[in-house]
Amino acid sequence: MRILFLYMFPLWGNGSGSFLRELSRELLDRGHTIGIVAPDKRKLPHVKHYVVNEPNPGIFVGHPELPKAKKYADMNSKELGDIYIRYLTTSIDAVSDFNPEIIHVFHTAFLPGIARTIKILFGVKFIITTHGSDLSYLTLDRRFTGLIDDANRVARFITSNSEFTQNWYLQMFGKNLKRKSRVIAGGVRLEDFEKDQKSIDLINKKYHLTGKKVVLFTGRLTSNKGVIYLVRAAEKINGTVVIVGNGPDRANLEKEIKKLKLKNILLTGYITTNNQKLFHAFYERADVYVSPSVWEEPLGLTILEAMASHTPVVATKKGGMLSIIKDGTNGYFIRARNSKQIVEVVNMLLLDDLKRKVVGDMAYKTVVDKFTWAKIAIQFEDIYKQFKYTTAEYITRVTGTNTVQPGLLQKLRRSHLLIGKK
Repeated sequence: MRILFLYMFPLWGNGSGSFLRELSRELLDRGHTIGIVAPDKRKLPHVKHYVVNEPNPGIFVGHPELPKAKKYADMNSKELGDIYIRYLTTSIDAVSDFNPEIIHVFHTAFLPGIARTIKILFGVKFIITTHGSDLSYLTLDRRFTGLIDDANRVARFITSNSEFTQNWYLQMFGKNLKRKSRVIAGGVRLEDFEKDQKSIDLINKKYHLTGKKVVLFTGRLTSNKGVIYLVRAAEKINGTVVIVGNGPDRANLEKEIKKLKLKNILLTGYITTNNQKLFHAFYERADVYVSPSVWEEPLGLTILEAMASHTPVVATKKGGMLSIIKDGTNGYFIRARNSKQIVEVVNMLLLDDLKRKVVGDMAYKTVVDKFTWAKIAIQFEDIYKQFKYTTAEYITRVTGTNTVQPGLLQKLRRSHLLIGKK
């Protein structure tokens, strides 16, 4: 099949970008042809890219590659309109050139409305995937609600990355959508998290971690990630706290580290796209992974990445975490905004090598059983097959008959009217 994704951020730097890259990679391996409309000039192998030249890049909450970007909720109508038009024209050009059989929209802001317009103009069906951060934005800015409502009505299917995100979506846009909704979580590619001793040695040397216990956090440094509570716990943690990532809350974290005179904490900054092996190795090097989020985390791909590395996870009992972690079996839950409990659970794991191994192995098994991209791609593939746009459907629409007269198909192709299979 020819599958076209519509996406509104750089392809690296956040969870939904990783989701899109890995899903595309798996679908390519399964013989499909992939196109992506996105504001990123970097190329994925064997993928047809259509680059959106945004007048002013926007963000929902924060993005490490867009440190100066304005939040969509803070943009005026002219700014949002300029971005919308740029995505619309690029998407129309992409559909005309790529001839997709299905369109897959990532995030629910203005992209569902664009897919709806494409459906009117070209007849290509579309599905929508919500990742949760888009819903957080839409609670603040309802300007696109009318377009999203219409797109939801026409969309053939709507997927969510967790049960929590699905329930949030249905509460926001209507429980009647449940009939065409389904939870399909993100995942990991296990071979990307196999032990790389060379990268681990590099981490030990660069950050002076040889022989030390390591407590890890990775992700965007925004206030809703709750990293400040891990920082406040660091003084009493029997190891070194390593924070990998960047974002608007970094200055606040640095101020707190200085205030508390902490010596056992490192902020590495954002690990760039050309250092992914090193980034993955941090999970393998860690003894414990902590996700101290204070909001309803929709899914948390970083959690799955840690689990794929046999690293036990300590996370707040919120949002999509409930779909992944079984407390005391493949990880541990803590209360939000509770540095004291972070210290208690983390130190318990650091002091018990056997428990860390048992919990880490169970975490890995959870990923193998439920969260590999091979299994996730098959679920999306089944949806695509069900709703793909066919040549016969197009001919019926154009000619009013499903009977193909001699030479008609060739004439339609030559005139560039045919959207679908060649």
